[in-house]
Amino acid sequence: MHCLRPAAILLLALLPWSVPAQEWGDADRARIASLALRQLPPPPPNPGNRVADDPLAAALGQRLFFDTGLSRNGKFSCASCHIPGRQFTDGLPTSRALGKVERNAPSLLTAAWHRWQFWDGRADSLWMQATVPILNPQELGQSAAGLRKLVRLRYINEFRTLFGESGLDDDGRLLSDIGKAIEAYERTLRPAATRFDAFADALAAGHPTAGTLSGSEQAGLRLFLGKGQCLRCHHGPLLTSEGFQNTGTGKLPRRPSDHGRAVAIEPLLESRYNCQGPYNDDPAHACPHLEFLRSVGPELRGAFKVPSLREVANTAPYMHDGRFATLAAVLDHYNRAPGVFERSGHTELFPLALTPPELGDLEAFLRSLSSGHIALQNGASR
Repeated sequence: MHCLRPAAILLLALLPWSVPAQEWGDADRARIASLALRQLPPPPPNPGNRVADDPLAAALGQRLFFDTGLSRNGKFSCASCHIPGRQFTDGLPTSRALGKVERNAPSLLTAAWHRWQFWDGRADSLWMQATVPILNPQELGQSAAGLRKLVRLRYINEFRTLFGESGLDDDGRLLSDIGKAIEAYERTLRPAATRFDAFADALAAGHPTAGTLSGSEQAGLRLFLGKGQCLRCHHGPLLTSEGFQNTGTGKLPRRPSDHGRAVAIEPLLESRYNCQGPYNDDPAHACPHLEFLRSVGPELRGAFKVPSLREVANTAPYMHDGRFATLAAVLDHYNRAPGVFERSGHTELFPLALTPPELGDLEAFLRSLSSGHIALQNGASR
């Protein structure tokens, strides 16, 4: 038997190793395949927005998204808090525009697939979401008169072509039409494929996977599928249940409690921009999701939307209030599940009892869910 030279042993130690494809059981193979980006269908249609997939509307929406004229002082735009080079986040714990916003700016790369928008789900469509920061005095703080002036000055021909004359003198309809154009643009945004996706595709095809994910990353993937209980909330190609969970983050010392989903339902149901409102373009007004909401409430106190894990390594800080600066801090929170054995706070988590090496492996895997690409204004990446 030949012995390896020390230099060769060192080289092998530095190379990423891979568990042979046959050592992944059929159940795990199926779970891994279900998480791959190639399983992601096109964004679901939105009949409430008749221009949702109109290229002319998307082009208009892109201009509006980056137009600082949407703000009262002419200094801020949607892109001020959703920066393409930061995967459409802003890198701050909580956003800043005309004032300080109470929540962290989530990435928009997967927004087109989500029914509920905002951390508390207080909008039931992407176009409804776009209307909220435009009027919010802490964000863009624009007035109805300011919007009329902006549209007539810069976008009158586009609005007449897409929406006709009716919205130009109806403040509510004009705002909703602006939101619908912005939604059309945001529906063009796409998450990029990652090293995990390459691994999942190779595994599904029965090809060797060496070099795609390191040994530590594959160990983290096994934890993600099993002991870490991550699939409870992060599944499918977007790696989210799209639901709302209480993870014990509704309160911070010396700050008011944030009750999340529980206090967002009533404003949503009362808004004239929701699915049942007069600006919905779907004549059927089929809105069963709103009817369901009438039966839920206080039990969702402190619950927030489960975010996608796509680009998670590039979208720090984390949670609805940006309280955790690093993935390690997030994993420590989930591992300890504070609130279970404490009188203050509440959480649906339970301690995972992961060891420090296991936490390191799990973090390594989570980093493989990020592409390393820079998102561009048109939703592409480089």
